[in-house]
Amino acid sequence: MRLSRFYIPTLKEDPSEAEVVSHKLLMRAGMIRKLTSGIYSYLPLGLKSVNKVAAIVREEMNRAGALEVLLPMVQPGDLWQETGRWDYYGKELLRVKDRHGRDYCLGPTHEEVITDLVRGEVKSYKQLPLNLYQIQTKFRDEIRPRFGLMRGREFIMKDAYSFDKDEAGAEESYRGMFEAYKKAFARIGLNFRPVQADSGAIGGDFSHEFHVLAETGEDTIAVCKDARCGYAANLEKAKIAAPAGESMLNAECPAIEEVATPGKHTVEEVCEFLGVSQDKLVKTLLFTVDGEPVAALVRGDRELNDVKLRNLVGGNEIEMASEEQVKEWTGAPVGFAGPVGLKIERIFADHELLSATDWIAGANKGDTHIRHLSLGRDCKIEQFADLRVITESDPCPECGAAIEFTKGIEVGHVFKLGSKYSKSMEATFLDENGKTQPMVMGCYGIGVSRIVASAIEQNNDENGAIFPPTIAPFELCVISLGGKDAAVNEKAEELYNELMEMGIDAAYDDRSERPGVKFADADLIGYPMQLVIGGKGLKNGIVEAKNRKTGEKIELPLEGFTEAFKVWRAEIWQSWGLESK
Repeated sequence: MRLSRFYIPTLKEDPSEAEVVSHKLLMRAGMIRKLTSGIYSYLPLGLKSVNKVAAIVREEMNRAGALEVLLPMVQPGDLWQETGRWDYYGKELLRVKDRHGRDYCLGPTHEEVITDLVRGEVKSYKQLPLNLYQIQTKFRDEIRPRFGLMRGREFIMKDAYSFDKDEAGAEESYRGMFEAYKKAFARIGLNFRPVQADSGAIGGDFSHEFHVLAETGEDTIAVCKDARCGYAANLEKAKIAAPAGESMLNAECPAIEEVATPGKHTVEEVCEFLGVSQDKLVKTLLFTVDGEPVAALVRGDRELNDVKLRNLVGGNEIEMASEEQVKEWTGAPVGFAGPVGLKIERIFADHELLSATDWIAGANKGDTHIRHLSLGRDCKIEQFADLRVITESDPCPECGAAIEFTKGIEVGHVFKLGSKYSKSMEATFLDENGKTQPMVMGCYGIGVSRIVASAIEQNNDENGAIFPPTIAPFELCVISLGGKDAAVNEKAEELYNELMEMGIDAAYDDRSERPGVKFADADLIGYPMQLVIGGKGLKNGIVEAKNRKTGEKIELPLEGFTEAFKVWRAEIWQSWGLESK
């Protein structure tokens, strides 16, 4: 493609609203433009990268036996009401009414639509397994869309849905998609990691996220340092083993006594005032789960994992108690809640609290705490369980080795849905014995547009983006420095045509711009390879070749260019962990 005829409106300065590096560089490189909050137009360069990601994902889905469909983005509300998600999905679901007053929504996901499609057609076990996927625009009405394509309201996604006759078949489908995802991300050329994850609003009982590893990632991942173990999970899911040794739940403990703590609301203030360390205090945290009051107890120096609490209770929506609710349930202002005399029936405690006794806690009375709390003697705990956020000082829950934290960007998610949707929507089939059974489902998503942004988050420098050759807008850019020198321009044209005949997706910068402008744009856009031809190089029979990833420059001979270029190109692909085609 001749850049003199291409639409690339680059910017010299970072847009004021852009916060993360991918947002800045996608805007500056002329790949996207903002239409409104969280909604972007894909310009020619940006769309080329998106389409290259989609092509790789599509090929791996097809190889795994999935079949492509295209489902409506506008979905009738009654399907969502069948599953109950119309009420609890939240404000992220953009609801609209048509001229007849009927409810619709813009699809953030398509479980209801695909289940409705399949239940109307599949009636026998002989028609299973079935795996259908699409690559389509989604809409999620984020409360604070930010970071460009990283967290927009409108985005391009691949979502697949598997239907099986039993759990064994569903497990096979899940593993097939898991392996297909690994192949797709490996082909894209990004450093990624699959991790155990929570299923969230999608539902289901088992899931993995695929993360592109980047220091700027929003998510923190707990990873076992022992490579032989391989354990990795996001912080919402990361397990903490139950404490070893004998339980101290019913160990001897002095009688409870109240102690005045005037104006001391926080853990830090109370512990400093009483002269004790924070691990001697029990925090009592109050929530509503699907509207029901729930209390959770964790050690004072720990952070509660509200996702674990929600899953333990078995709810969908969890919210921190309001100030008014705290006063109603404790009889005290915020900061003095405790498990003794609490007006909440359901109290859960982190199992780490089993390893000690003689705790300090709130007294459910203003400016007052209690000493010598025994959880077994003084209060009624419904269940002890893993409820806190893992820390880097915790051992790996699988092998006991040390763990470390790393940052990642979620770009894919695979779920085992079980019969959550098939039961509520009556998607059934007749098994080998003629009995009606619900289909066993799985759900598999990849953020196609988000991968483009995450590639930049992982690979960039002070000069711009650095794209893997598989998804760069152009794999290579031929830069002519000839100006009005017809011989240089003719040779650049010749090289460009030769590359096109080799099947290389190349751009040719034939613009009437200064060399500095051309070099700056090439680095900003992030072409993996640059070939520079000028008068001096032509005279000496060489072309300068630049590896954008390393900045290394070498000279390739014009005589025998094709073979020399193929060797150089293969080396660059190998540096990305890729095999050149």
